[in-house]
Amino acid sequence: MGERLPDGLMPLLQRLAISGVFWLSARTKVEGLSIKDSTFLLFEHEYALPIVPSDFAAVVATIAEHLFPILLVLGLFTRLSATALLIMTLVIQFLVYPGAWALHLTWIAILVPLIARGGGALSLDRLLKIP
Repeated sequence: MGERLPDGLMPLLQRLAISGVFWLSARTKVEGLSIKDSTFLLFEHEYALPIVPSDFAAVVATIAEHLFPILLVLGLFTRLSATALLIMTLVIQFLVYPGAWALHLTWIAILVPLIARGGGALSLDRLLKIP
């Protein structure tokens, strides 16, 4: 008891865990290099956001769900990537699935420490001295 985790292990696990959630969601939206027609339909009907055109939202969300998890796994631009996914989580929570607060609170609990503390010792941010 009382043993410490190796430096950087916790942020690494957080980065991997939350990246998996968004990456798996991203992969359901594409076929090859193309966004599926079903993705556009989902954003038009089920994920419909006020003000934001559904086609635009589908493209931006699909790109974000691919890009930011990759950056998080690498620990590159961790704070920016975690912030983008936090914003996405808040949009999903308040505008798409307000009843899923328990799941989204879990995501937020992973993302907030990454925003506050960065990617940790086992990250490209640390290696490249990116705050």
